[in-house]
Amino acid sequence: MKRKLACIATTLAAAALLAAPAQAADEIRIGFLTTLSGPGGALGTDVRDGFQLALSHSGNKLGGLPVQLNVVDDQQNPQTGRQNVERFIKRDKVDLITGVVFSNVLLPVLPQILKSNTVYLSTNTGPRDYAGENCDPNFFAIAWQNEDIPSAMGKFATEKGYKKIAMIAPNYPGGRESLDGFKRLYKGEIAEEIYTKLGQLDYAAELATIRMSKPDAVFFFLPGGMGVNFIKQFDGAGLNRQMALLAPGFSADEDTIKAVGGAIAGLYNASQWAADLDNAPNKRFVSDFISTYGRKPSMYAAQAYDAALLIDSAVKKVGGHIEDGPAFRAALKAAEFHSIRGDFRFNTNQFPIQDLYMREVFKDADGTVTNRTVGKVLTAHADPFVGECPMK
Repeated sequence: MKRKLACIATTLAAAALLAAPAQAADEIRIGFLTTLSGPGGALGTDVRDGFQLALSHSGNKLGGLPVQLNVVDDQQNPQTGRQNVERFIKRDKVDLITGVVFSNVLLPVLPQILKSNTVYLSTNTGPRDYAGENCDPNFFAIAWQNEDIPSAMGKFATEKGYKKIAMIAPNYPGGRESLDGFKRLYKGEIAEEIYTKLGQLDYAAELATIRMSKPDAVFFFLPGGMGVNFIKQFDGAGLNRQMALLAPGFSADEDTIKAVGGAIAGLYNASQWAADLDNAPNKRFVSDFISTYGRKPSMYAAQAYDAALLIDSAVKKVGGHIEDGPAFRAALKAAEFHSIRGDFRFNTNQFPIQDLYMREVFKDADGTVTNRTVGKVLTAHADPFVGECPMK
C-alpha cells in the first residue's frame, strides 16, 4: 500500500511540474558579428556603438533580461564569419545573431544560421534573395532591402532632371543590387555601369571613363574607405565642377564626411533616417551618442540602435520566454517599438515598410560639414520582392 501511495505521489508531482508555467529565461545571449578592422571597420564600429548605446539606455537589459553580448570582428572575411557563427551556435548557444555589415559576409553565413533555427536580425544589408522566394521566419531586415535607398535616389535624379547618369559600385551582391535599385526608378539614360573590386581604393581608370561619357550626374555606392577615396579623387579630378554626385546615405554619412571634409558639401544622399528627424527617441539617440562617443552618429549606428529597441520590445511581449521560438518571432514581427526613424513596420517578408528621405551635405553656420533633411522621397515604401515571399 505504501509503495502504491508513493507511486501516486510521484505521478502527481510530475503532473504538477508539467502543469506549472515554464520559467522565463534568466538572460538573453546575443552573438554580435561585425566588421571592426580594414576599410570597412568604421562601419562596424558604428553598428557596435549604436547597439551598445541602446543597451546602456535600458540598463544593459533587453525586455528585462540581462544581456550576454559577444562582439566579434569578422574582418570582412566570409571564412572568419563562418567560424564565429559556428562558435556562437554550438559553443555559446546564442538566442540570436546580429551585426553583420557586408553582404559578402552575410550571404555565406546566413544558411548556417537559419538551418540552426537561430534568429538573425540584419542591422545593415538586406539581400534580394531573402526578401523574395528565400524569405525565412528567422530572418529580419531591420535596416532596408538593398534596392530601397538607391531606388529613392533614382526617383530623385529623375525629378531633378538629370538625363544621363553614370553609375559605379563594387562587384558583389550589395553593389549590384544597389545599382539595380537606382535603375528601377530612374527614367533617364545610363551612360556607364561600372563595377570595381570590393575594397578598391584607386579610381583613376574609372574616373577617366566617367569623364569621357559626360553624364549629368554620377551615382555611386562605395561603402567605407572606398567611398572616401572616390569622392576625394572625383573632386581632385575636377569632375565636381562638371557633374553632380549622388549617393545612398551610407556613402555620404558621418564617417565619410569626417574623412573627406568640405569636398563632399552639396552631395545629395537618400536615407531612411537622419539626425535631424524631429521625434523624441531620435533626439535622445543623437544627443547621447555624441556625448558618449564624441562623434555624430551614422545610419549604421541608428540601424543598430533600432535593432536593440526591437529586441527589447519582443522580449517584453513574450514575458522573457525567448525559448518559445514561434512566440518570440511573432513578437519581433509585431515591431512594437518607437523607431528613431519614425514610422516603421515589417512587411510579410520581414523587411521594412518605411519612409525614405533626401539629405544634403552642407556646411552649417559654425563651419561644420554635416547632413540635413531636405524632403521625403518615398512614403511607406515596400521592397519590390515581397510578392515572391511565401510567408504571410
